[in-house]
Parts: sequence; structure tokens; C-alpha cells
Amino acid sequence: MTSTFATVGVVGLGTMGAGIAECFARAGISVIGVEAGPEALARGRGHLEDSTGRALAKGRLTEAVREEILGRVTLTTSLEDLADADLVIEAVPEVMDFKRAIFTDLDRICKPSAVLATNTSSLSVTAIAATTTRPGRVIGMHFFNPAPVMRLVEVIRTMVTDQGLAEEVADLARRLGKTPVTVGDRAGFVVNRLLLPYLNHAAVLLENGVAARDDIDTAMRLGAGLPMGPFALLDLIGLDTSYEVLGVLFQESRDRRHAPAPILRELITAGLLGRKAGEGFHGPAGVPGSAGSAGSAGASGAVRDAAPSVDEPSVKRVAVLGEGGDAFAARLAAEGLTIAPVEEAEAVVALSSVPVVELAPRLPYPERLVGLHLVGEEVAEVASTVLTDPEVARAVHGLVRAVGRVPVPCRDRAEFVVDALLYPYLNDAVRMYDSGYATREDIDVAMRLGCGYRQGPFETIDALGLETVRDGLRALYAEYREPFLAPAPLLEQLVAAGARSFRDLP
Repeated sequence: MTSTFATVGVVGLGTMGAGIAECFARAGISVIGVEAGPEALARGRGHLEDSTGRALAKGRLTEAVREEILGRVTLTTSLEDLADADLVIEAVPEVMDFKRAIFTDLDRICKPSAVLATNTSSLSVTAIAATTTRPGRVIGMHFFNPAPVMRLVEVIRTMVTDQGLAEEVADLARRLGKTPVTVGDRAGFVVNRLLLPYLNHAAVLLENGVAARDDIDTAMRLGAGLPMGPFALLDLIGLDTSYEVLGVLFQESRDRRHAPAPILRELITAGLLGRKAGEGFHGPAGVPGSAGSAGSAGASGAVRDAAPSVDEPSVKRVAVLGEGGDAFAARLAAEGLTIAPVEEAEAVVALSSVPVVELAPRLPYPERLVGLHLVGEEVAEVASTVLTDPEVARAVHGLVRAVGRVPVPCRDRAEFVVDALLYPYLNDAVRMYDSGYATREDIDVAMRLGCGYRQGPFETIDALGLETVRDGLRALYAEYREPFLAPAPLLEQLVAAGARSFRDLP
């Protein structure tokens, strides 16, 4: 039975639900928006008016079109008004009991042919469907915030979804101007299953004092080319929401990578939930400022980032070691510094993406050794060993600025910051593809459109090189011995077979 979806209901008119209602109304579809009471309904109306008002102010809508959009939305506090809807989407808080109760009511109220959809970002669609007498007509339709702007919709089918229904819902998403990615019912689906472990891993690095909050955010924005740093993004998503999604992932996988970092629980307990609370990892009183550079800051101190230093180079004689050292030395020489033998330098810079402390015993002054990892065109990770003199590390920050890069101070750990966060995320994507859950193309599309990334994970792997990513994961696994850091078998096999990119696969 092919659905026309002439009338759509939306239950829950918070920021997300109101955005979903706006998407359908923009596409010329009649919408019935439902909230629990008059006050919540008024807030929902306000969300719709504010969103369309911003589009009007930016010239993206005319006043006449805005009025047409708002005129297609009927607001009510009664679920009974959804009796004739062709599709109803639930967009209430991410609590299974809430969702199951609503679906029980919708199953009683809505006509038998109606499709019931959940906007859950992580919960089991199958478990929600099981509360109804029509599990074959229940599906996931996960929008991304802000719904009128974000182009991705994850369509989640279950083992009992009616044949052809996922395709119909995907076609509906296309009517809205969205790009659908259809997947099975696994916790987190595509985007959150890849995104949240990365964000959680960043929190673990912060808690362990590998680098400080602002430095990690800067490294991932400028070094990895991401639109936001992980802590800014956690604040945007909401720390409580992120914690809940990670909990769902961990419940399904029992993988330590999905166990929420303790610092998330601490901030949530303190009421520091992110932007919606005015404070989170960033904020006027929650986690302000910083406590010095990594290497000296402890787990709590690393959260409190100091203002970035503006030191000028305070050393004039520098030794440069490692692959690419000659080119970097030439840059320093062009800035007026003297390139000297290690015996005569005040600072020894070792270009590397792996810990440099092993070089220290061979140097006459090991306290002058600093690791340097050039990331992209803008960032240089400055790694202090356990012996590095803090004054020397600060001097190297000045050297980095002198050659036009942003220094990111960190501890001397495998793959430092950017690659330590990037490679496990790429590894997760390879495992997801290898499991048959989603195609490489769909995973790339989901991460580009759902997160605003310039490249999807497989596009990133192909740009970096399979062997580079494999070797980086091996280095991480050798240091931390965490199973999730071991290169995915498919990655190992492709490198062994001589493949240089995923494009080499048939």
C-alpha cells in the first residue's frame, strides 16, 4: 500500500519537533502539531515563528510564503486530533518510557494505515514498535538539528517493517529536500554511533591531561578541518543528551569506548548541561578559562584553559630532528633563527607523530627536547615529555607562531591530539562498513550532511592513505592497549593486499 502522506502529525514541539513541523509545512504538507499543554503549545508556536522569522530577515522567505507555511500548521493539545493523519512523528525527550507511552496512545487513536515514526537519535525503534499492534507500520525518521537547515534524515527500518515502507519514507524525505540514509535498527544508527564515541574520547583525553579544552577544540577545528571542536559541539548537543546516547550505545555494545567519561557525569550533576543551561565545558561560571598547558595540568586542571600565550621566540639556536626537519629548519632560518647541532641548541625540536621521549637519553640536555607534529597547514602540536623544561616548551610555542602556525600544547603521547581522536573514528567507520550495516557512500553522506564535515570518513581515509591510518592505529594500540584502537581487520587486509585507498575495492 503506497502512502500519500497528505497530513502529518508531530508530537512534541520543542526546538526539534517544531523544526520538523516546519520542514513538512515548507513542502506544502498539512501539519498537526501536538503539545502537552497550553504553555508548551505557546512555546512551540514561538519556535515556529522565530525560525521562519529568521529566514524572512535573511531574505530566504517572503512574508507571503512565511504566512503560507505557518498557515499549514494546526496546533493542538489533544492527541485525538491525529486520528486522520497519514504519518505521525514523535519528537519528545529521549526517554524510552515516554516514547512507548505515546506510541501506545497513537496506536489506539490513529487509523490502521497510518505510519508511526520516531525521531529517536539512539533508542531501539524495535522496542518502541513492540508497544503497538502495527509494528510493521512503525519506523525511525531521525532529523538533525536545526531540522529546516540540516539536509540529512536517517530512516531506520526494523526486522518487521513492512516491505517497501522504508523506501516510501525515504521518498518523503526527498520531498522535503532532504537526503535520506536508510539503515537497520542499531543503537546510534550511523551518525551518533560514530560521532558520540569521538566526543567521549575527547573528554577522556581532557580528563587525562593529554591536552587542555581550548587546545583540543582548536586542534580539531584547524588541524582536522571540523566545523566545531568536540567540547563546543558537546555544549551544543547538550551534555545530558550526549550522556544518554552514550549510555544506550554502551548498553548495546559493552565497549569501553561507549562508557561515558566521568567528567560528563560530574558536569551534568552540577547542572552544567551546555548551551541550553548557559554553561557546560564552556561558559561564564561552569568551566571557565584554563589551567596551563598540558604536560603540567592534571585531570581537573586541564579543563580550565588559560588564555593562549603570545610569547615571541625566546631561543635563537634550534636543532631540528625527524622526517621533514630540513624544510622546517629552513622556515625557522628564514625567521632569523640559527639552526645548530643538538649539543649547541637551547631547544631541540623533533618532528614526529609518535612519542619522542625515547630520543631524550641520547641528548646532552634532554630537558630541551620538544616533539612537534605539523597538522594540516595551520596547526603544530607541541608535545612536552616528562623531562621537558616548561620554559623550553613555551619558547617552541613562539617558534611555531613565527612560522605562521597555531601551537597546540599536549603531552608526549602516541599520535598526540588530532590523530589520537581522528584515527579511532575512522576505524569505527571501517568496522561499521565491514559489518554490512551501511555502505561507504551512505556513511560518508551521513557524516558530511549530519555533522557538516567537509569529508566523510572513507574520503578522509583515502586522502590520508590506508597505510598511514593503519600505522597510526597500531601506534595507539601499542600505547593504550584498548581493543577499539586495534586496526579493523579490513584495514589490515587492504594494506596487506597493496591497496592504497578504498577506491581500489570492487
